[in-house]
This record gives sequence, C-alpha cells and structure tokens, in this order.
Amino acid sequence: MTSATSPATTTEPLDDDGTAARNKLVIGLLLVSAFVVILNETIMGVALPSLTRDLDITVTAGQWLTTGFMLTMAVVIPITGFLLQRFNTRPVFITAMSLFSLGTAISAVAPGFGVLLLGRVVQASGTAIMMPLLMTTVLTLVPPATRGRTMGNISIVISVAPAIGPTISGVILSVLEWRFMFILVLPIALAALALGAARVKNVTTPKKVPLDVLSVILSAFAFGGIVFGLSSIGEGAEAAVPAWVPLAVGAAALVVFVLRQRSLQRHDRALLDLRTFSSRTFTISATVLGIGMIALFGTLIVLPIYLQNVHGLDPLSTGLLLLPGGLVQGLLSPVVGRLFDKHGPTVLLVPGTILVSAVLWFMSTVSEATPIPMILGAHVALSIGLALMFTPLFTSGLGSLPSNLYSHGSAIVGTVQQLAGAAGTAVFITVMTLATTAAARGGVVDVAATGAGVRAAFLVGAIISVFAVVGAFFVRRPAQDAPPVAH
Repeated sequence: MTSATSPATTTEPLDDDGTAARNKLVIGLLLVSAFVVILNETIMGVALPSLTRDLDITVTAGQWLTTGFMLTMAVVIPITGFLLQRFNTRPVFITAMSLFSLGTAISAVAPGFGVLLLGRVVQASGTAIMMPLLMTTVLTLVPPATRGRTMGNISIVISVAPAIGPTISGVILSVLEWRFMFILVLPIALAALALGAARVKNVTTPKKVPLDVLSVILSAFAFGGIVFGLSSIGEGAEAAVPAWVPLAVGAAALVVFVLRQRSLQRHDRALLDLRTFSSRTFTISATVLGIGMIALFGTLIVLPIYLQNVHGLDPLSTGLLLLPGGLVQGLLSPVVGRLFDKHGPTVLLVPGTILVSAVLWFMSTVSEATPIPMILGAHVALSIGLALMFTPLFTSGLGSLPSNLYSHGSAIVGTVQQLAGAAGTAVFITVMTLATTAAARGGVVDVAATGAGVRAAFLVGAIISVFAVVGAFFVRRPAQDAPPVAH
C-alpha cells in the first residue's frame, strides 16, 4: 500500500539540514500562513467590551465569538486526517487559506453579531486544516535528524501566535474600531493565499480512502460536545444549557467514536487512526502537551483578569505586559529545536516542565500587593518553560509514528490542543469564579476576593502541572525510521 505521506522525489541539492530548497519554500509559506490563521484564535478576548457595546449584545453572547471558533476547530480537525490522505498538498492549502480569507472578509463587513459569528466559524474551518497540514508536511519533508529546528518554528506558530493575539488586538483597539482586526489581516491572508497558490508544490502522495460519514457525525458530537460543555462551565449560570448536558453527550459520542475507529482501522478506513497511541512516546507526549496547553490557555484567560481587576491596568497595558513573554517564547523556540536535534528531549523537557510548574505555584500566591515587575518576570519564565516543552513534545511524539500515520497523528495532536485549551479556560475560570464568590460571601472586598479567586485557579493549575513534570522523564527521542504500523 502506498503511504499517504511518501516524500516527493526531488533532484534539488540539499541544504545543510538535508532539506531541499523547494521544500524549505513550501514549509516557510505554510509557517507564515499558519501563524496568520492561528493568531485569530485569541484575538477577540480584549475586543469583547467594544463588541458588546457596538453590537448591543451581552457578554455571554460575545464569548461565542471565541467559543464558536474553538468549537469549529474541534469539529473540523479530526476530519483533516482523511483530507491529508485523500488530497494533495496544494489544493488542501488553497482550501484552507480560501476559507480563512473568506471568513475574515465576512467578519470585516459584518452588519451584526450573527454575520460576525458566521465569519468566525468560516475562519476557524480554514485554521483547523492549516495546522495538521503543516505538521504532516514537515514530517514528510524534513529528515528525522534535523526535525527539531523546524518543529521549533512550528512551536512559534502554536504558542506565540495565540499568546500575542490579545496584545495585537489591544493595540488596534486603542486607535481603531473592532472591524480593523479583520480589515488589517485580510490583505495578509490574501497575499499568503496568492503566493501559496503560485509556489506551494504537492509534496505528498494521495491515496483513495473512504470517508466514514458516521465517524464524522460521531466526532462532531464527541469533540464539539466536550468543547461546548467545557466552555459552558466557564460561562457559569449564564450558559445557554447546563454544562453537564453537552459534556454527557460528548462523552457518550466519544466512546462510540473510539469503538468505531478501532473497528475501521483494521481495514485502514478510520477517520482518526488510534493506532497512533500504540506508540508510548506519542501517548506520553500528547498527554504532557495537553497539560502545557491547559497552563497556556488558563493563564491567557486569568492573568489579564488579575491585572485589570486587581491591579487596575487597562486592556492595552495588559496586552503590552504579556508581549515580552510571547516574544521570548518565539525567540527561544528555534534554539530549542536545534538543542533537541543535538541532545534529545529529556534535557529540555524536564527543566521546562519544572519551570512551568514553579511559575504556577508562585502565581497561586499573588495578591494586590504583588509588584507588577514580578508578575512580568513570572510570565516570561512561564513562556521560557513552555518553549522548552512544546518543540520536544511535537518532535518526539509525531516523530515516533510510522509515516502512514503522520496525518492521523497531526490531527490527533490538533484535537488535543483544542480540548486542552478549552479545558484550561474552563477549569481556571470556574475555579476562579467559585473562589471569588466564596470570598465575597465571607465579607472580603471585591479586589481581594478576585485575588483569592485568581490564586485558587493557579493553584489547581499548579497541581495539574506536577503530572507534566513526571511525564517529562518518560519521553524518548524517536527512532530514525519507525516501521509501518501492523494491521
């Protein structure tokens, strides 16, 4: 059987890392495009006050501009395993960037909330395809011995883009209205689409694989239900339906989905091939990655609340304070990739997870008296820890798979990211809300009560982070060439 991800043959000379110049161009275009699309996942948070005022909607309704984006990602990403096997690189790229550009245009001219939400959903459909496409392409084109440095660049996209989204939106909103968050992005997206359509080459070998419609439906209910339920927890009493309803539906659908995939994968017909989890390194890497994403997204949602409601900073100041951490993470990621190629995952993962855990434990002690420079330093340290984590996890986890499972592994990693991001947001917000309410009932003033809620949220995150520290010791450098998976 022909692998869906067999490297395209090339007669071009190889660079010092073993990658042909043409392939580097393809990867570079995909990286830039992915950065643009992922940036939009968190760009709406700071804009919420402006949107609620201009569109005359409630805060709960406004949250759907972020929740709907995450929900769409969770539904579409599992299907990308099929898309990347069935279709070639170039048409998949054009489809992804066309959807993102169309969604951006719809959002820019939206006359009301409904159309704006539609635009966000269309944007997310393109975003969901882009990241697995990038991952699978890199695994196909880059030799195992030098994948670390390229995965370091991917880490910039996955971690830095959402981290600086609030900063960029804060800067834009300080001088322009909310529509310009889309108006300014649209020409960049169109340029990436045009350049990619002209220069991206087909680097995979498609194969005819059937699409199991029942699996698509089950995955939509499973992953969509879980993300919706987790987001509803964060909304508390204002949620449209009780959180346990979509969570129960999602969990039940997930059980049936897993059973069906196990049956279909015997004949290479699974929507998501779960034989990826037969690799111990992939399983541990995905678990530790999920914990890292919980820490990242939980911090991105709670830290701005702490800075604005406890320290009294405005949205722009808050975004600028978070910017150094994002920049440090971006600068470190390629360096971490090169270190991985030389030394493997352990020397990076162990100190990285310990640093992330230490920062979360520190954040569980903050109050209105904690100096702002200390918070800035803690956020930069957290960003350094995450930079040390993400590249080794992506490279070790996906690199441990045989080539015929690359597309499925990439889709599963993307799904884990979305579920963990939703879980991090839900857990941190829920714990913070409960602790704040309890403190207020005890007679604590508003600022101090919010501080108590923030401390409780970070305490839960710190406890979860300990499991990442343990898992870091068990991630191994993948073999140079993993054998094809047995049927």
